[in-house]
Amino acid sequence: MLTIIQSPSKYIQGPNALEDLGKYAKMLTDSYIIIADNFVMNLTKAIVKQAMQTASVQSYFEIFNGECSKKEINRLGAVLKAQQCKGIIGIGGGKALDTAKAVAFYNKVPVLIVPTAASNDAPTSALSVIYTEEGAFEEYLMYPTNPEMVIMDSTIIAKAPIRLLISGMGDALSTYFEARACYEARAISMAGGQSTLAALNLARLCYETLLKEGLKAKAAVETGVAIKAVDHIIEANTYLSGIGFESSGLAAAHAIHNGLTVLEECHSMLHGEKVAFGTLSQLILENAKQKELETVLDFCVQMGLPVTLSQLKIKKGVNFEEKIKKVAKASCAKEDTIHNMPFEVTEDLVFAAIMTADHIGHQWLKSNSIVL
Repeated sequence: MLTIIQSPSKYIQGPNALEDLGKYAKMLTDSYIIIADNFVMNLTKAIVKQAMQTASVQSYFEIFNGECSKKEINRLGAVLKAQQCKGIIGIGGGKALDTAKAVAFYNKVPVLIVPTAASNDAPTSALSVIYTEEGAFEEYLMYPTNPEMVIMDSTIIAKAPIRLLISGMGDALSTYFEARACYEARAISMAGGQSTLAALNLARLCYETLLKEGLKAKAAVETGVAIKAVDHIIEANTYLSGIGFESSGLAAAHAIHNGLTVLEECHSMLHGEKVAFGTLSQLILENAKQKELETVLDFCVQMGLPVTLSQLKIKKGVNFEEKIKKVAKASCAKEDTIHNMPFEVTEDLVFAAIMTADHIGHQWLKSNSIVL
């Protein structure tokens, strides 16, 4: 079996990088549709418009409606054709960026990805997560290549709500553990082969960077100042996690995230928040060492990431266990990544892991005097 690693053609990160968007966009083509939701459009349109005009690149701005669904992908593709644009630029969060990638794929045009937060590892990947119009996970859409460019403006990202940066750390937290499981199982990654040593070690570096820099970066962003740790966490959340997951593989943590999306209570929770709890559940599922589990629990509590189901808005009640069984069933869908674990996984095992992780999370919060 071949080993494969893949990545974007260019990854650009630094203060005020958005001001150079036109210069980089012109390397690929001379006209773009630019999509972003209302909030992000208001935040960035003036800078982007000036950058494109300076580089003599034509641009058409279109509002993204908020869900990476097939209906929205088709709508934006029709707009791109009507405006005769030769490329697409997605600005904003994961769903806007995933939608831009899908529109580019179906219309065979280049795509530039411009995250406004380091909230997940979607920007660098050659895939989109497709949801129903109601917000439930539907499928992964895989692409033959990664985005042509990813531009991370650290000035804008550092000003994003702190919850987004923390969510990105929750998403990145799973990268090494899922990569390790896939490596042991010799699973096939999203890149189409087994993990390279380079990808596995980028995933490990991602985890080590979170532990080393996460608390400092969180404190800096909360205080409204910029320090080197913030840059390191942006890179960990985006590039290290992105290459690590895509070229090493996903396993139980993301499958359990997908399972959690079937519960309406969780729809207000961010991707990385659900993945963080999925990571704890995976560690229980694989019977990880106690020290490793405690390190992850400590990190989650320090960052404010969920370690219990109640923190994910899933309250105990009459139908509590039935809901978790529903999550476990969805997590074990035939095509989901939980089957990349290096042992056979069943719905009963996942249910037990989730329930155990929840109980340990409550005990950990209580022992650390954290009030729910």
